[in-house]
Amino acid sequence: MDTTVTENKLTAKDYSSSQEVKWCPGCGDYSILKQVQTVFPDLGVPKEKFVFISGIGCSSRFTYYMDTFGMHSIHGRAAAIASGVKAANPDLSVWVISGDGDAFSIGGNHFIHAMRKNFNLNYLVFNNQIYSLTKGQYSPTSERGKVTKTSPLGSVEEPFNPSELALGANASFVARSLDRDPKHMQAVLKRAHAFKGTSFVEVYQNCPVFNDEAFFAFSEKDTKKEQAIYLEHGKPLIFGNNDEKGIMLDGLMPRIVDIKANNIPHDHLWIHDEQDKTKANLISRFFNNEFDGVVFPRPFGVIYAKERPVYEEGMTHQIEQAQKLKGKQSLDSILSGDKTWEIK
Repeated sequence: MDTTVTENKLTAKDYSSSQEVKWCPGCGDYSILKQVQTVFPDLGVPKEKFVFISGIGCSSRFTYYMDTFGMHSIHGRAAAIASGVKAANPDLSVWVISGDGDAFSIGGNHFIHAMRKNFNLNYLVFNNQIYSLTKGQYSPTSERGKVTKTSPLGSVEEPFNPSELALGANASFVARSLDRDPKHMQAVLKRAHAFKGTSFVEVYQNCPVFNDEAFFAFSEKDTKKEQAIYLEHGKPLIFGNNDEKGIMLDGLMPRIVDIKANNIPHDHLWIHDEQDKTKANLISRFFNNEFDGVVFPRPFGVIYAKERPVYEEGMTHQIEQAQKLKGKQSLDSILSGDKTWEIK
């Protein structure tokens, strides 16, 4: 992405604005803000080239708390505005901040086309599986049966699986992290920044008021080794309290196996290849427990990453071609065109 190096190394404090942070005590957004401010001095980008674009929701107040350029925009439209910013200023490092309601409900159309177009920007979705700013309605990622103020007998909708949705929209970079795992989140943020193309990062974010502990199974000491699996490119898929479980492929059917009981070598297990789209789709479906009713661990890390041409470069090349053919023209001339007629 943008690689110009600043002369004087900044610190996390240099990216902290003077605005009072107004999230609820214990909100996972604090951790995400902290990790972003922590990694930014290491990204090698001049401070004035960072831009944050957010929609509406608790997460979208993020732009106020970063001492960078930014825009707290309108509901569900952050991706569209960020695309325009990047198209007009390709040298900027553009970051989109959105929540699960903002990105996948009112902004769903913009989300899928942002993935498809592949501008060179970073798209972070803070997923707490609830509408928090409006006091606790179920969201597009709330689980089926979720009891809320708008679903007192339980939601009857199937939730979006964000990583599967992004892959289906031809995303070139898909990753997942947690607010309660700072080091992992920092590593994922750095990978997202370094990737050339739209990097989509879903962050599981705890809402202590309206959906507390929704993701604690994946972060708490007593459960996370059984419930979560951490992906590393070139490494086998292993999990369990004593790393005794692995995942193998039987054709295209994942199987959980006991490594130690069956003396299975690690190189016989599924080796994670983050450039393999077919396997990325399979991993993303661990979310749904769709494989013979077996509960698979939830994957964290980079699920898929394969660069392809970015939108703004193709657009710039096409503009240059048009100028060679027709020369530079005024906007009025372009809008009026060369096929006009007179109505008598």
